[in-house]
Amino acid sequence: MEWSDLRVFLAIAREGTLGAAARKLGQTQPTMGRRLQALEQAVGHTLFQRTKAGFVLNEEGIVVLGHAERMEEEVLAFQRQLTGQEQQLDGLLRLTASDWFAECVLTPVLADFAKQYPRVVIELLTDSRFYSLSRREADLAFRITAFDEPDVVSRKLLRMPYGVYAAKDHPVPQAGDGAGRGLITMDTAFGGMPDVAWLQRMLPNAHVAFRTNARAIQAQMCARGIGIAVLPRPLGDATDGLQIIDLGETPPARETWVGYHRDMRRLTRLRALLDLVVGRLAD
Repeated sequence: MEWSDLRVFLAIAREGTLGAAARKLGQTQPTMGRRLQALEQAVGHTLFQRTKAGFVLNEEGIVVLGHAERMEEEVLAFQRQLTGQEQQLDGLLRLTASDWFAECVLTPVLADFAKQYPRVVIELLTDSRFYSLSRREADLAFRITAFDEPDVVSRKLLRMPYGVYAAKDHPVPQAGDGAGRGLITMDTAFGGMPDVAWLQRMLPNAHVAFRTNARAIQAQMCARGIGIAVLPRPLGDATDGLQIIDLGETPPARETWVGYHRDMRRLTRLRALLDLVVGRLAD
């Protein structure tokens, strides 16, 4: 097995097609195909599922990916030490977080990281599903629930405060009533979240006007006067047209956790980003 073949493997895994990977490495597409075939013969497994959309890692490929990236990090560290560029990290980091947390909380930190390490490519995935750290769908994940995977290293990052918001021209409702007022809440699949029950308890006579699992959309609908919403403070405070209102009781806060697969703990670029995130955001 040759390191050059692993470089080809990493390029295909990251780019998704032979053509894009060839352009990345300055090679021809036939050469990339031959080198991948040589690697697959050396390890005794097919590493990708070939689809119409491109190359997708299979289970064996995911295993090889973790080892290949650690080898890449060692090679890059060796090169940096020889050239005196120890701080010039390289490579890809794939992060996953909710849309509002990524926009309102992570973006300033990631911008500073990008300025400090311009050769590290950040790929940020924002949707409601949990990406698997074990299957390397993401390298670093931010969640509002604790990680229960045995092979994931995690820590509590911060306790996120929430507030009650209404449009600036919206009359403040009476706690314990809310008759004739609309509520903006999570959709039925997330109806068990603490803020949903809390808001309905505080305004028992209000009706649900709008549901969505996207907090950013909740904030925009709230600003347009559709109803009252419980929102994370960084999102609510940053949304134009909203006022925070006092119902006599603070909504329940939520904890935010950060986690990564234990096999990634020695990856220098991940450690650099995690140190910055913890230093800037941790309680």
